[in-house]
Amino acid sequence: MLDRPFRPETRTVRRNGASALREHRADICVVGAGISGVSAAIEAARLGREVILIDGLPALGGQAVNSIIGMIVGLFGNPPGNQQLTHGIADDIIRDLSATGDLHIVMGGVSLNALYDEVALGRWVERKILELEIAPLLGAILRQVRWEGSRIAALELATRHGDVIVRADGFVDATGDAAVVWQAGLDCREPAEGVIYGSQMIVIENFDESNKPSRAEMSERIRERGAHYGMIRRDGFAMSFPGRATAIVNMTHIENPMDPFGASKTGLEGKEQADRTMTFLRSEFPQAFAHARVRSYGLPGIRQTRWIVGGHHLTVDEVRAGLKFPDSIARTAWPLEQHHNAEGYVWEPFDADHVHYVPLRSLTPPGVDNLVAAGRCIDGDATALSSVRVMGPCIAMGAAAAHALDLAGKGSVHEIDVAALRKRVAANVDH
Repeated sequence: MLDRPFRPETRTVRRNGASALREHRADICVVGAGISGVSAAIEAARLGREVILIDGLPALGGQAVNSIIGMIVGLFGNPPGNQQLTHGIADDIIRDLSATGDLHIVMGGVSLNALYDEVALGRWVERKILELEIAPLLGAILRQVRWEGSRIAALELATRHGDVIVRADGFVDATGDAAVVWQAGLDCREPAEGVIYGSQMIVIENFDESNKPSRAEMSERIRERGAHYGMIRRDGFAMSFPGRATAIVNMTHIENPMDPFGASKTGLEGKEQADRTMTFLRSEFPQAFAHARVRSYGLPGIRQTRWIVGGHHLTVDEVRAGLKFPDSIARTAWPLEQHHNAEGYVWEPFDADHVHYVPLRSLTPPGVDNLVAAGRCIDGDATALSSVRVMGPCIAMGAAAAHALDLAGKGSVHEIDVAALRKRVAANVDH
């Protein structure tokens, strides 16, 4: 016990002129710490590469954790086979979170999905980053891309603690909005007209699971009575977490503008929609939801905003045909899921044996040798992307991006040995 008060010394400081840039060097720089970026970073670290993982949020996990998506979908094929189509960190997450009761494989919609506790997934990601000695840089906003010939040499980023420059041999754009590609001055795509809506997810607690209505009954009641409560989306679901009086609720549609003021307002409007959803549930299904309340609101969930122009433009016809490419690096059987109208979405499931694929060329923008995109900002038409932007194939894309950059080294990702890459990612593309 101290015998006198502790009085720490202080000093007076002042910023004089421009702050010095803090520099960091890595083999591979991954921008975006959602599921595809985490997959890329972990895979690259396991390959023995020095990795830095950057995100604009002050937290890891991206939308998988912070938007409380709650389910890894697109991971399994359709019934009755239910084949697992993506491996890598998907296997690790399923094994580790299942062991603690924080993940359950459940039937949802048209296939098996991995229902997870977002807090547990967040801690799993954080522990892996520490274990593999991946350097995290959080709360960092990309300001400028530096070029050397046909290669990205460095990224300049702003943080609340000062500016940072990151140099690397290879870069992964897992930002979801193609932020690296955009800031590099390369071609991007965006919807020519209309809106692709996102969702405001919430976790609710204190409801009576034994009296919960069926998904069909709930959807029918939303269609009949949703307008009375001011609900914009006229469909949705509440997915219960086994053994806990909690559920993930997805009954909202929010715009995701790229304008900074519009994007900031979206988060507030999404929560208003979620509150109207709670009023609907309590009023229409009181036996189940009379005492339910919101435990947590996720950050705005974004489906599609801006994406890259790659070496191959994945089309909906290729998805429907299940075309397997010579450079396929990911696969899924997830339906076409178009959220282009406020009231609902267009759902086009596939038959039992269907699988469709993503080629590496949809991840690689022409004109740059050392950049690979992964996740929802790869190249494809808006409808094709609606079936491959979900977490299952996004995990596979992240792994493929890491392997492509590892094979390229200081060369070009456009000239790697595709057969060697396919051998490395065979578990994610071959039966």
